[in-house]
Amino acid sequence: MSLRECILYARVSSREQREGYSIEAQIRLLREYAAKNGFRIVIEFIDEQSATNPGRKYFGEMVEYFKRNRGCLTLIVEKVDRLYRNNRDPITIEDLNIEVHFVKDNEVISKDSRSGAHFIHDIRIAMARNYSANLSEEVVKGMLEKCRQGYYPFNPPHGYMVDKATGLLVLHPEKSKFVRMAFELYATDLYSLMTLKKELYQRTKANLSKAALERILKDRFYIGSFEWRDETFTGKHPLFIDADLFAKVQAVFKSANKPKGCHQDIAFRGLLLCQLCGRMITGERKKGRYVYYRCTERCNGKCELPRFREQEIAERLSEAIAAIRLPKDVAQEIETKLRAEQDHTQSHINTERARLTKELNSLQSQRDDAYTDKLRGEITVEFWRARQAKWAEEELAIKAQLSGLEDAKNAQRFDNMRYILELAQTIDSKMLTENPFEKAALAKIVLSNSKIGAVSLYPTYRKPFDVIVRRAKNEEWLRGADLNRRPLGYEPNELPGCSTPHSQSSNASPLGQIQRQAFALSSFTLHQD
Repeated sequence: MSLRECILYARVSSREQREGYSIEAQIRLLREYAAKNGFRIVIEFIDEQSATNPGRKYFGEMVEYFKRNRGCLTLIVEKVDRLYRNNRDPITIEDLNIEVHFVKDNEVISKDSRSGAHFIHDIRIAMARNYSANLSEEVVKGMLEKCRQGYYPFNPPHGYMVDKATGLLVLHPEKSKFVRMAFELYATDLYSLMTLKKELYQRTKANLSKAALERILKDRFYIGSFEWRDETFTGKHPLFIDADLFAKVQAVFKSANKPKGCHQDIAFRGLLLCQLCGRMITGERKKGRYVYYRCTERCNGKCELPRFREQEIAERLSEAIAAIRLPKDVAQEIETKLRAEQDHTQSHINTERARLTKELNSLQSQRDDAYTDKLRGEITVEFWRARQAKWAEEELAIKAQLSGLEDAKNAQRFDNMRYILELAQTIDSKMLTENPFEKAALAKIVLSNSKIGAVSLYPTYRKPFDVIVRRAKNEEWLRGADLNRRPLGYEPNELPGCSTPHSQSSNASPLGQIQRQAFALSSFTLHQD
């Protein structure tokens, strides 16, 4: 009997390469799986770069290979996050109409897979995206620490450059003079931004836009501080603009600007876009009590979208949010499967930790024995040194793999999904609130950049609520009840309902519950595409 043809795909990111993650071990696992399951490998594709953004070289070549060779319809990868961690790649693979084997996930996905399997697979994809987001958070932590130490972690502002020897900011010999001249001229209150731009060009031939000049003249970096993520830091960079000159420039700006009107607290402002022109929907209060919403282009006569009463907006948002409702029995079954998957993952982590610890102990024993042999003169010093270097590399690689086994993230991912399921089950009770601000808080969790037309609302759901809505629309989870053939045994706790929609307690009110849900989901669902 002839063997079925298959393709192997493996990937490690540049970060994982530095941490000692082995592409060889990944390929070896895939080859063993192929041999065990009766596949003949026709080609292997290996990428050594991040999957967060589209455009991986060999991933693209693999897709093209499948398109040209329709006799091969099987792809074998280690797990979901090796194949894709961005929005576009799952669609690309699905369009190929192939069968994908995820070895460590113990999952096979194809067009003939049950809807429940596809649902669990969609959740795994969302978790992979969450992992990428967590990596970004680690980068942010590093940048934040650098800011707190007084070092600017971004491209240097105009007038500065990076000293290649020290990595610190120093004054740019020409651009710093340009910035100083801009401050001194504008402080005289004899120039507008346009005339200042022309004057600077005549004197220095440097052609900056009005917007760039305004950013420079308002940037507190030039007097020793900078802001990032709503926090102000004191920099260690050299200064060439004194505080008095900076204050004079800000006074000129203040005298040139008209006072702005006071900000009105409008519940649904910034939540919706116009379906006709794509502009933001804004709100305004009439007679101190009635709130109306309109397209920001309506006042200019460029949009025909009608005005809406606040109650109309609230009703349309309620209908869109109610679509994420998940039947309780379905949610419980999914949670049971996720619990089993978490236990399976934890078991794998424990097994891997034991194996790596054993390898580390064995390596230490080899080093101890070799050191004894060196002392006895049974091996040469040169041989000892060569082996020491090799053992040191192996030790670093093993320790890197040990540090990558994270129990906390495994538990956190399960908790995040449990909160999502609880929110989807209790959405009806939360929609009882008549308070528009509480309804807006819920809409911000579920929806993102939705559009509104004269008749209908066109919702765009955040992940993974888009998965739930897509399945709910066709009630796909009612078919193929066996989502994952693992033993049952976990019963989720229901999120406490709220007895009074307008309770004053922040913990008991719908808004309080929504805010706590949003905090729990912040690392998982609230990343915009």
